[in-house]
Amino acid sequence: MGIKVGIIGCGSITKLRHAPEYKSNPYVDEIVFFDRNADRAIELANEFGGKIVQSVEELYADSAIDVISDCSTNEYHHIYSTNALLSGKHVLCEKPISLTIEHANLIVAAQKKAGKKLMVDHNQRFNRAHQKAKEIISNGELGKVLTFKTTFGHSGPEQWGANKSNSTWFFKKERSGHGVAGDLGIHKVDLIHYILEDEIEQVSAFQGALDKVNEYGEPIEVCDNIVCSLKTKKGRIGTASFSWTYYGEEDNSTTIYCEKGILKIYQNESYQLEVIRENGEKEHYKLESIQTNNKQTNSFVIDAFIECVRLDQDPLVSGHDALSSLKVILGILEAAETNRVVTV
Repeated sequence: MGIKVGIIGCGSITKLRHAPEYKSNPYVDEIVFFDRNADRAIELANEFGGKIVQSVEELYADSAIDVISDCSTNEYHHIYSTNALLSGKHVLCEKPISLTIEHANLIVAAQKKAGKKLMVDHNQRFNRAHQKAKEIISNGELGKVLTFKTTFGHSGPEQWGANKSNSTWFFKKERSGHGVAGDLGIHKVDLIHYILEDEIEQVSAFQGALDKVNEYGEPIEVCDNIVCSLKTKKGRIGTASFSWTYYGEEDNSTTIYCEKGILKIYQNESYQLEVIRENGEKEHYKLESIQTNNKQTNSFVIDAFIECVRLDQDPLVSGHDALSSLKVILGILEAAETNRVVTV
């Protein structure tokens, strides 16, 4: 008997990542789709050979469904993921885990109570170059980490979202909540926590809605750019920039500066990881390229999650990990709004 999966929300992330990756996983037998817009659910059920349900309660009530992907918009995660866990399902929740710490705590508490798997889709942990960089840092061959810089930017979610227009939910304060910080920034905060085995504890930042406008031609309600300074618990300091206005080319790069050399990640088209030692010697690693909005490749997230469920393993990204990253993003936004350094 294979695994039966329910998916809540049939937007771009389901169409381009979750549905095709479940479909190609050898242990998944069936996918059941739910969306408040039934036409979207029907379209994906037809494309991926699944079924649809008319209500989310039908997913919870179906005892044959083992796993639920919560691909709803950000403001619903705490409702759908919590209810799915409490109805006995393992849950893969899209990031951010929630918009507020209070709501994120509801999901984490539900996981604890239900004793089911909860993984949050911070997919940068699954990129081979990031995993190799973590390994090099962990084994100490470059000495201790001193500073870092990271960025994540592309031309904006209106090109990615389901409706391909300036009316996208990503631009709405009550739905996306945190603008580019919650969309792209949270990925890189989680990545820094993961690679450095550390947590960011102090932040300062500048933000703005510099260029994006909504469907009425007015500046959007959330930031389209944010630039931050970060300090970790272990005393490493770094910078981060997140943008929806990198027109012409995406940037998803990270540089880690250590005592005995530098790690450059996703900066060279031919080599996804470069190690530059203090004596100038270079090592190049050819690993898989990172996904971009225009080039969707297997994220390994679905396969990893199914493996956790099958083999009863701990997920690579726990609810607690996701909560830690959310706290940093909220701190960054507070720092930008108040013009002061914030302790997370």
